[in-house]
Formats: sequence, C-alpha cells, structure tokens
Amino acid sequence: MKKLILIAAAALVALAGCKQVKSSQEALDEFNAAYAELMEAYRADAQAVDEDESLTDEQKEARWEELQDATIAQMTATGKDFLKKYGKDTLVAPTVIGHIYAYLNDDELDGVLASVSPELKESNKLIASIAEDLAYRKSTAVGSQFVDFTVDHVAGVDKDGNPIYEKKNLSDFVGKGKVMLVDFWSPWCPPCKAEIPNIKAVWEKYHGDDFDVLSVAVWEESRKMDWHNTIDTAAFYGMKWQQLNNGHKEPATLYGISGIPHMILFDKDGTILKRGDDLRGAATEKAVAEVLGR
Repeated sequence: MKKLILIAAAALVALAGCKQVKSSQEALDEFNAAYAELMEAYRADAQAVDEDESLTDEQKEARWEELQDATIAQMTATGKDFLKKYGKDTLVAPTVIGHIYAYLNDDELDGVLASVSPELKESNKLIASIAEDLAYRKSTAVGSQFVDFTVDHVAGVDKDGNPIYEKKNLSDFVGKGKVMLVDFWSPWCPPCKAEIPNIKAVWEKYHGDDFDVLSVAVWEESRKMDWHNTIDTAAFYGMKWQQLNNGHKEPATLYGISGIPHMILFDKDGTILKRGDDLRGAATEKAVAEVLGR
C-alpha cells in the first residue's frame, strides 16, 4: 500500500480580491503559513483514510489519489493566481514557481513563465533551469524527430577491473526500423525501480523484429553512484533488454527531463509518439500495443 506524498505545495492564499499590496516578506510569510495549513490538512485527511477500517486497501489507495489530485489542483490554481500579482517579484515568484511547476503541463508552465520578468529568468537559477527544460521539451514534443546524444557506455571491464568504454548513440537504437520504448532511469531512483516490472512485461510480450526497449541511465553521480551500480541494479531486476549506462546529464537535458522515470515511445523512423505521464504503469503496454496494431 503506497503512501502518497506531496513533495511540494504552493500557498493557497486568496489574494485576488485584496487591494492592499503586501511587501515581499509579508507575502512570503503568508505563503509559508498557508503552506503549513495546507499540509496539515492533507496529512490529517490522509491519516483518517489510513485509519478507516471500513475501507479496503484498494479503496484507501483510491481515496489517497483523490486527496492528492484535489490538493494539487487547488494549489496550482491558487499559485497561478498568486503569480498574477507577484509574478515579477524577485523574492516571491521563484518560491511560488518552485512549488507548482512540477504539477503543470507544458502549456500551463509556458503561461506561468510568461508572467516572469526577463531579468528574473536570467538571474534566478531555478527559473532559468525550468525555462531551459521547457524549451528542450518543446523541441522534443510528440510529433518531433528524435534528438541524438552520445554516452560513454561501460561495456565491461579489463583484467585489472578498469572500465572499457564504448561510445554509443541514441541513433544506434532509434530510427532503425523498430518501434522503441526508451526508459530514462537511475539505480538510486525508487520509482524507476517500481516501473521495471511494467517495462519487463512489455518487453517480454512484444520485443522482436518490430519492437524493442532501451534503458538509459542518467544522473547516477547525483547520488554518488556510478556505472557499477547501474550494471548491478539492472542485473538484480532482470533488465535483459538493451542498456546504456554512464549517461550523466546530457540525455535528460536534451529531452527536457526534470524527473525520472521518464519514458519516450519512438516510431520506426524516430518520430516521438508518446512521452512522460502517458507511459506509466498499464498505460505503457496499451500504448505499445496500439502502435504495433496488436
């Protein structure tokens, strides 16, 4: 039974009708107070569901999903209203955007970033990074051709245990006449490992002359891991399909990926068919089956 955790939340502050303009610090104080209130209410509601003995595990799971969805919808809507008033504030805007951007689709995020001053986009590292990721995602949106990258893949070790590097390109796998499911993951990522059984089921059922899977490990070094961990984890979880390890930052950057796991489904000619949330859980097999006509 999984626990749903909100990793970030925006303050739910009804400022739209307020005539008095608060200082940046006052606005942040109100933001923080409202955030604490929101999280307290969420935790209380989630605990009440957990303690309700009349509910089955499946019913509790559904109720937690509903609570999370409702909270996210409320906080993003209010966060966007908040930005209408403080979008150009160098102290407030980055805080609000940092709390809600992960829950916005690209069109919504584009609108939010439009409310921010050009100077703030350049001077604030978080906002600059979010804007850069969005630009990369737009260039690799559904319907676009794949963007190639190269990694120093570790193909094995020599007699002294030193890595044997091979330069591998995404184009070695994508655009070669097969539908390809590419999974961006890392060995330190629990949600990535939770998704492996779904990927394995799809690979075992469909791989062949017209379909295959490729897993690309990224950001290993961000948790002080390296290609050893990637190879060992892949072996432990039975990832028998094609692998690229030692990916570091570039593959994720070029596709505007800010969180993993992130999967992209490429057509036989390298056209991007689906990506992101459209390829999680049972939706992955459904998407692959539709593309393959099975």
